[in-house]
Amino acid sequence: MDVFSKITRQEGIFRLWRGTGASLALAVPTVGIYLPSYDLLRNWIEEYSDHSYPKLRPYAPLIAGSIARSLACITCSPIELARTRMQAFKQSSGGAKPPGMWKTMLGVLSSRQSISHPENLQTARGYHLLWTGMGAQLARDVPFSAICWMVLEPTRRHLLGLLAGEQSNAAVIMGANFSTGFIAGVISSGATCPLDVAKTRRQIEKDPARVLSMNTRRILLEVWRNEGINGLFRGAGPRMARAGPSVGIVVSSYEVVKHIMHRKHAEL
Repeated sequence: MDVFSKITRQEGIFRLWRGTGASLALAVPTVGIYLPSYDLLRNWIEEYSDHSYPKLRPYAPLIAGSIARSLACITCSPIELARTRMQAFKQSSGGAKPPGMWKTMLGVLSSRQSISHPENLQTARGYHLLWTGMGAQLARDVPFSAICWMVLEPTRRHLLGLLAGEQSNAAVIMGANFSTGFIAGVISSGATCPLDVAKTRRQIEKDPARVLSMNTRRILLEVWRNEGINGLFRGAGPRMARAGPSVGIVVSSYEVVKHIMHRKHAEL
């Protein structure tokens, strides 16, 4: 609440929604890649385990979630970079309109031209900078996804069995998925908060030389030495408060749409 109050006083209430466009641009392709990929991979792994390796079945959510999240992160990393930088940096005192998502991405490229040998900087190398912090993002999101689905899947199946039995409707599916998604989101976001700290610091770093030398392990050790355990879990409250309802809403909406589409298909 202190952070909310400070931002509102110094930069205005609309600053709280800074980066919303980038967040929406990030959410749509991420969910579109992530959840269908997870479903397909989980079903394939479970089918394979049933026929060839039964001991693998309990780990199907972990494996499928990790692979699907990796695909989504790699694809959408430039948008995540732009969103993080838009939310982290203050608006200029001159009153100029802050840059949007596309200008932020172009700014990432132009600000690195002086790193070394600018005359030999190839186009591919320049675009590579849009994936700054992707390693830290994968180090955060892949464990987050693995923990989330390992908590969500058994809890969801148990709850649906209690509430619906053999019969289920959209209301039951939405309630069960939102509840279990909320719980899984809170647990996984709290457990991976230090990795989120590392990812954020990696992506908002402005010093070109430091950017090239930073990695997740080095950042975590630096935060631990300078700020202790509190530094590693800084922002855990807002992150958990965001992740719980976010995971609940996304998973429940996705499962309700699947249920309606399956029912419509069965009626044809």
